[in-house]
Amino acid sequence: MDTLELTEQDPLEMLYDSAKAQRRLLSGFGGNPKVPKEKFLDAQNPKHVAISLNGEPTLYNRLSEYIELCHSHGMTTMLVTNGTLPRVLERLDTLPTQLYVSVDAPNKEVFDEICRPKWNSAAWNKLEETIDLLPSLDTRIVCRHTLIKGRNMKPEHIPQYAALDNRADPDWIECKGYVHVGNSRENLTAENMPFHEDILDFANTLAPLTDRELLDDSPPSRVALVGREIVPIPIPEATMFFPEDLGIAESVKHLRIVQ
Repeated sequence: MDTLELTEQDPLEMLYDSAKAQRRLLSGFGGNPKVPKEKFLDAQNPKHVAISLNGEPTLYNRLSEYIELCHSHGMTTMLVTNGTLPRVLERLDTLPTQLYVSVDAPNKEVFDEICRPKWNSAAWNKLEETIDLLPSLDTRIVCRHTLIKGRNMKPEHIPQYAALDNRADPDWIECKGYVHVGNSRENLTAENMPFHEDILDFANTLAPLTDRELLDDSPPSRVALVGREIVPIPIPEATMFFPEDLGIAESVKHLRIVQ
């Protein structure tokens, strides 16, 4: 792709479409006798929104409106950004419940090799601007290090990550192992996936360099959480509610009928 095209969906429409899609994903559980009916009904209206995975969310011009609508519906928001648009974060009227910034390289050389920015030749400089902006943002902050074995988690990289983390002064640092899925398989191999022990070694070395400690870890997810304390996430009080006739998203699968 050599061009960048952006579409601006109405934020309320997008929120309702997301809730309907959630209901579609859960629809098969409705007839499962092992699923408590009250839990199934409660899950029809999501409580948490992850604004991530499908591109860079700070490119959406109405992001602040969307976050505000989520909060008004009693939902928390987790915004994940690559940090290359610091001015967008600085100008948000409504901040997310929790902001994740992907700091996937300890320096510019590794960043350009790993992240391969296509649209922004000054991407590393912009990420550094975001890192220096983070202490001024009044919300929960997480610096996320996605670690690729043999590429961005060498022993000499750890003090460099620590220097960036100390500038950002986040509430938590998430050390997460790379998973060999999606388009990354074109550039990396399964051998680039670190073991959980590798993640723990990295986190335990990083923690004292940032005046923090290892708080928790999850072997199945190959992730370790570094910080000073675990603080429960606050749930916004709802002032708006999903329409009773919201319905469910249409199925996107069209299976051929074999006769």
